[in-house]
Amino acid sequence: MTQLKTLPTYDPTLFEGAAESYAEYRTKYPPAVFDKLTEIFNLNGQGRLLDLGTGPGLIAIPLRTKFQEVVAIDPDPEMLKEAQRQAAAVGANNITWLEQGAELIGPSLGVFKLATIGRAFHWMERELVLERLYELLADDGAIALLNTGDNPWVSSLPWKQAAIAVVKKWLGEERRTGQRGKGTRKPVDPPHEVVIANSAFARQQIYEVPFEKSWTVSSYLGYLYTTAFSLKIFYGDKAEAFEADIKEALLAVEPSGHFTEELKATIQVVWKH
Repeated sequence: MTQLKTLPTYDPTLFEGAAESYAEYRTKYPPAVFDKLTEIFNLNGQGRLLDLGTGPGLIAIPLRTKFQEVVAIDPDPEMLKEAQRQAAAVGANNITWLEQGAELIGPSLGVFKLATIGRAFHWMERELVLERLYELLADDGAIALLNTGDNPWVSSLPWKQAAIAVVKKWLGEERRTGQRGKGTRKPVDPPHEVVIANSAFARQQIYEVPFEKSWTVSSYLGYLYTTAFSLKIFYGDKAEAFEADIKEALLAVEPSGHFTEELKATIQVVWKH
């Protein structure tokens, strides 16, 4: 008998008000990531891609040229609205956008060559999503979990540490998540690797793609406002004072106001067979 699983209740405030900034300021996956995916899976403009937790389309839109059809899913209507705006701007017309949780995918979507999830798997009921993806992927299909590796909470860069110190000063030591800043982030436990190893998928492998990322004071502030731990709505009418604090802290570390970091994007490939 199949065990019934309780679907998580989606918090619509998770990225409240951040869709437009997310598209502009979140670290983009470098072209080399999509080149690596093309190499691994021999992508040739055929087949179908399923992108879960698509947000404003940071994977679905650039990867669309490698597939005949793309289905991109997200539970946040504002993110999907922004994704459609971004897609229209580049003439991306082979993407179907669906507003729903990843946990609700089913056979009606058809069969896919590849499923991608970028910086969103930790928000999902992972075991259930893996179970449902297994049924939707072709026999030679796979999942690719993508990450840009720019998490400021674990960075040793002084300017990133300075920015997080300001966030903590305003919001407290605990990392905020959801509930308009009242929620706190829970550790991802067990790690993705363990959850995947316990699933029906046969094997997994991680590829790394190094790249360089540059920021200014204003673009990094824009980035902070796209994160679940530091949305602009958390600061209310004090946002201007928070921004002044961030600017002062960043310039104290690097007076030029220009910051560069060496990052490693990761592609965690999970093969069905």
